[in-house]
Amino acid sequence: MPIKSTNITFPILLYGQRLLRIGLQGDISDPRAKSFLYVLDILPRLKKLPAYILLENVKGFESSEAREALIGTLQKCGYVYQEFLLSPTCLGIPNSRLRYFLIAKLQTEPFAFTISNTILEEFPSQHSIDPGRRRVFHCSENNPQAGADQKNPSCPLSGTDHGPEKTFLYKLETAQELERKQGQDNDASVRMLQDFLEMSVEEMSQYFLPPKSLLRYALILDIVRPTCRRSTCFTKGYGHYVEGTGSVLQTATDVEIDSVYNSLELLNEEEKLAKLSSLKMRYFTPREIANLHGFPETFGFPEEVTTKQRYRLLGNSLNVHIVSSLISLLLQSP
Repeated sequence: MPIKSTNITFPILLYGQRLLRIGLQGDISDPRAKSFLYVLDILPRLKKLPAYILLENVKGFESSEAREALIGTLQKCGYVYQEFLLSPTCLGIPNSRLRYFLIAKLQTEPFAFTISNTILEEFPSQHSIDPGRRRVFHCSENNPQAGADQKNPSCPLSGTDHGPEKTFLYKLETAQELERKQGQDNDASVRMLQDFLEMSVEEMSQYFLPPKSLLRYALILDIVRPTCRRSTCFTKGYGHYVEGTGSVLQTATDVEIDSVYNSLELLNEEEKLAKLSSLKMRYFTPREIANLHGFPETFGFPEEVTTKQRYRLLGNSLNVHIVSSLISLLLQSP
């Protein structure tokens, strides 16, 4: 709804909007950008500006026309700001969800840290992070060498035969992708997925991948185990679509993934399905994804919200720990 008066005051303005379409790059011409551009238009005309601003967007926003318009408006209104590209892995959470963030405050109240003209890929000070989540370093998803000197044999990857010269790739992934995943799984500063899983779930069978999906998408699944320290970004299509929507969990931890995928293409359909089914792969439950996003145990959905709707809502959500840490940065005094 349009703002009718410029007398409205906001102590803090929070804004999150998807302004970029993957592949299409709609930018400011995207119809979804109208509300964002309206905020930029109304902001300089407010009699009392918001003391604080926090904005979130997808990666790619940092090189968009919309971002240039945002920065110009903030400078015109007298804000100081800092930009970030952050993922939950920066806080030791085993989920890649790289997002653009911006925090801004009026120049009358400087930040408690030295701002930079560059986009930060880490929190500027460990003192800005709540003690229970204190961890500061470059996001491991952008740093494949993180933890490279450690090994996590309990979380094998496709084609992992210890050493580039012995590596064979039977899934549709490059050697670079394999190396990145190995680095993530060997990073002991990131917690294991098992810390975020549900111990008992009624009707768990609904989350197991159906035979059709196993046969069709076997070579592109991102498979993780409870002992892994990574998972890909869960999108709103998770649970309904398979390709590129998030990792799947191998629950048969006594089965080696290599033994299943090796020479899989030589088997007939029935044999192939038997092999793949032995891994007992399932989707993460909505509650488990909520755990990775940092939602408290008390969080829940109304019973009438379907599983598909829950996945859609969580796919459009934010990581609570990342946002709370950024708000802490905003509110800190020098």
